[in-house]
Amino acid sequence: MPSNDHVILLSIPGLRQQDVAAMPALARLAAAGDVISLVPSFPCVTCPVQANMTTGKTSNEHGVVANGFYWRDKGEVEMWTAWNECIQRPQIWDILHQHDSTITSAVWFALHSKGCGADLVCTPAPIHNPDGSESLWCYTKPTALYGVLRDTLGHFPLQHFWGPLSNIKSTAWICDSAVHAARESRPNFFYIYLPHLDYAAQKFGPDSPQATAALGELDGVIGGLLSGLNAAYGPQQPLWLVASEYTIGPVNHVVYPNRQLRQAGLLAVQNAGEGETLDLAASRAWALVDHQFAHVFVRDAGDVERVAALFRGQEGIAEVLVGDQRRKYDLDHERSGEVILISTPNSWLAYYWWLDDALAPKFARTVDIHRKPGYDPAEMHLDMATRSISLDATLVKGSHGAPPREESQRGIIIASEKGVLVGNAMADTDACELVLRQFGI
Repeated sequence: MPSNDHVILLSIPGLRQQDVAAMPALARLAAAGDVISLVPSFPCVTCPVQANMTTGKTSNEHGVVANGFYWRDKGEVEMWTAWNECIQRPQIWDILHQHDSTITSAVWFALHSKGCGADLVCTPAPIHNPDGSESLWCYTKPTALYGVLRDTLGHFPLQHFWGPLSNIKSTAWICDSAVHAARESRPNFFYIYLPHLDYAAQKFGPDSPQATAALGELDGVIGGLLSGLNAAYGPQQPLWLVASEYTIGPVNHVVYPNRQLRQAGLLAVQNAGEGETLDLAASRAWALVDHQFAHVFVRDAGDVERVAALFRGQEGIAEVLVGDQRRKYDLDHERSGEVILISTPNSWLAYYWWLDDALAPKFARTVDIHRKPGYDPAEMHLDMATRSISLDATLVKGSHGAPPREESQRGIIIASEKGVLVGNAMADTDACELVLRQFGI
């Protein structure tokens, strides 16, 4: 028999154990149950960690090796937009359906959830117009659901989900829409991504006054989510699980792998009047950078050792993995780069390839997470002189992604009932089994 009929899993990036003391609503939840360490698998970034938690597997099995992909067969980079088919293993909702087709699931704002097998889905999917503007929209399952949410709550505030205007409004909409969905459907399993702590900790540093203020903002929204969902589910209260995807550490150094590859004659650019853009077809090597690691894609096997040698012993680089060495972190997958770079905890990697800011591509100064072949946290910083995104990567004060070697790089998982969590620590891949166990699987 199932241990619980309803389970809610909150996925919160950046949540640290010491933060809970500053979050009364979350602290009350923790006091009623258990709290243990949650160890993220490398790479400790959103898409891989969410895939780890929902499949119980690591990147070498589910295939999500970063927040983006380089599709070698097409010669194309895809950042953030891949559909659920990119995940090569069954997820929690798939396994629940296989066990009992009457068990329902909802997935709210998780990455790569478009087209997934859950019964209810809501995730951002803005429409990119020919003039470069975006129409606010969300992919929902069923399709008509977004119209209902829009009419009730207004459009999802995409401008507050990422970029210089990032704030609590986007996470508040996620919570309000989740409550609305639960009132109507009461899914047995509800997976909800709450991104708010990602912003200030990266922009100003994890211990900055702004990051501390963000804890209070998120806790206020979580308090409303707790009361709203508990009311929606009625007398049979759900089991709450709260998992931090990773923690964010302070950084004071930046590495620019693509600039080094360019200076070594391995990376090529082209300029068609829009600034220098990366020429993938002509490049012998280039780096898809993602917070504190990078996949370096090397066209010719004879260049692999030369590329690796460029970065060994360099300031800000802790490890350079080649070939079978990638197995150390379960990144021996066909989608991985031939060389993987891992930064030191105080450093992060920027995607820039231009050597003169005057030659930067036009999209570099915009919030454009899809055209940039790598993650760009500088998108949260506005250069007031140009009224555009800053190209000063040193403004970024917090990052994550490197393997957790210290206690401060571990997150936490909270259960609202005692006895649900066992031991003092668990891996992010254990979250899948933990949820399934509540349904008797």
